Order: sequence, then structure tokens, then C-alpha cells
Amino acid sequence: MSNNPIPKNFSVCAKDNKTQARAGKIKTPHGVIQTPVFMPVGTQATVKGMLPKDLKEIGSQVILSNTYHLNLRPKSELIAKMGGLHNFMNWDQPILTDSGGFQVFSLAKLRKLTEEGVHFRSHINGEKVFLGPKESLQIQANLGSDIAMVLDECPPAGCSRKDAIHANRRTLDWAKVSKQFWQDKGLFEQGYHVFGIVQGSTYDDLRKTCAEGLQEIGFSGYAIGGVSVGEPEEELLRQVEWTAPLLPQDQARYTMGVGTPDQLLKMIGFGVDMFDCVMPSRMARHNTAFTSKGRINLKNVQFKYDESSIEEGLDNYTCKNFSRAYLRHLIVAGEMLAPILITLHNLHFFIHLLNQARLHIIEGDFDSWSKDWIKTYQGI
Repeated sequence: MSNNPIPKNFSVCAKDNKTQARAGKIKTPHGVIQTPVFMPVGTQATVKGMLPKDLKEIGSQVILSNTYHLNLRPKSELIAKMGGLHNFMNWDQPILTDSGGFQVFSLAKLRKLTEEGVHFRSHINGEKVFLGPKESLQIQANLGSDIAMVLDECPPAGCSRKDAIHANRRTLDWAKVSKQFWQDKGLFEQGYHVFGIVQGSTYDDLRKTCAEGLQEIGFSGYAIGGVSVGEPEEELLRQVEWTAPLLPQDQARYTMGVGTPDQLLKMIGFGVDMFDCVMPSRMARHNTAFTSKGRINLKNVQFKYDESSIEEGLDNYTCKNFSRAYLRHLIVAGEMLAPILITLHNLHFFIHLLNQARLHIIEGDFDSWSKDWIKTYQGI
């Protein structure tokens, strides 16, 4: 393993006095990301229903795309020939790509796990696919990812300690290979990030061992993985609260695949900087909008004559132009504009919330503000 130092591309700008919350900046080849940050999910090189210009208008700084899916269709080599993922999808701001590790978990019936990597059957056409740590990083290099993730093994909720130990060992072994690959390509020096991923299921000592092992290898940031995989909310939050302080103070921390607005604020208080989740767009496709007073299902008859916007005072295109009554009409009529407009609002709601969190960290009142916000959201 080469011991060349990794450039420090993350800086902390402000810290909260009563929690571990911090406001920071991540430098990437396609721009600076201000944290805390919510990343819309664009699995197939598109955030469902959203034009790139719409994402920019609501303040999206970085989006997430999926290594596994893009390598099945249209293939990373094709995207590379098209000038990389940024050019391919006309997005000139940072992109983070996951490694395919979550598909090791979610597509368990279609894969065979070995020490070298994962053998898949494509869920599209049954084609045989192999994904190892080098292969995952090569795909992400082909895509031109600003932040790439190492291939890891994400064990399911409720797994045995023995299985969690095996998953940790594979995760650390693959992390070593991934780090060396990225370093040999000279991509760290060019400002491209690779994040290690902490696993360990619900076993605190295994989380600690994995976090320490990843730091011995050395990465440009660290993620908390293996949460929101079927465990209760209380356990999810406990694992993040336990793991975040184990990670370096001077590097970015990312909780993968979560969560609800109140969960995000709690995890920011634990010292986490980055988040992604499909919830805003997925819930929009099921008629659900997020508001500061909780979720609402716009198909409900109570909104039939409601002239108010989804969230008064929020300046996205949906809230500035359309009533709840109109959105309900679109839903009942089966019009495709309904999920588009609700998705736009939901994503803006999440992005705006984390922007507000950043401001309150800087102003020094994040703790009281976030507790009051959560009480209102939960209807307490």
C-alpha cells in the first residue's frame, strides 16, 4: 500500500456548541459542495421526472448515480466515449456514485458472493456480470465521478455476528484494493475522491474495528453504510450516533441511503455532513408531499378545495404556482405532471432544510432550532 498523502479537500467552517453538527466545504473537480448537503438520487443518470435546470433552480449541489445500473445499461465504456457522466446527462456540478455494494445486499437472489467480488445475473436480461473492487472503481473512473465509493459488503438487518465479521473482513480487504487502484491511477492527486464505507451491522465493536481499519488504509472521506436495511429507526439512529465520532474530524462523513427530515436533522447533530435518499421522489410518485408539519397525501379529499400551496413561503416552482387542489386534480386525473410537480417540491424541501441547518450551525443556534423544527414536524 502506497503511503502517499491524500489531498485534504474538506474543511470545517463552523461547529455547533451543543451538538456535533458542523458546516463544511468539500472541494471536487466540478465545484465546491457546502455541507450539510442532501443529494438527490439519479440512479439511471436522471433524477426521475426532473430536468437538470430544475435541479439547479432548487439548489441541488450534487447528485448521486448508480454504478451497478449504469454499467448494465448503457455501460460505463459508452458513457466514457460520450465524455463522461457529466457530459452524458448534461450536469456540470459534482456527482457521487455508489459502488454497487448496495446491490450485493438488495439483489441477493441474483448474486454469488466470493472473496474476489460479486458474480451477478443482470436483473435486465440475465447476463453474467462480475463486480470486484477494481472493477467498481474502474466503472466509476469511466463515469468521471467526483466522489466514488469503495465496493463493500452490506449485511442485512438482524444478521449474525459471524456474518457481520465476514462482511467486515471483505469490506476491508476490498477497501485496500480500491485505495491502491485509485492511487495508482493518480486520481486522488487530481482531486477525485474515494470514500471508505463503515460496516458492522448492529455490533458496536465491529463498527469500531471497521472504522479504524478504513482509516489505517486512508481515504478522502468516510461513509456510514449498512443502516436503513430493515432495522428499527431507534437502532438506525443509534448506529449513526455511535459511528460518526469514530471518523476523522477533518474529513467528510456521509450516511448512505437515509432518511426522513427529522432523522436528517438528528444525524447532522451527530456530526454527519452528507445524505442521499430516494424518499422525496419515491413518495411523490405515491402522492405524498413533505411539509414542515409532516407528510400529507394530496389525493385525500380534504384537499379538493384547498387553495394553499404545499408549503407556504417555499419558493420552488410548484409552491409558487399551484394549489393543493390543482395537484389533487392532477392525481385523480392520472396526469403525469402530478408526480413531477410534487417531486420538485419534495426535493426542494429536503435541500432547503439542510441549507437552513447549515445557516443555523453558522449562527450558533442549531441545537434549539433543530429541536423546535422536529417537534413541529412530528406534531408534538
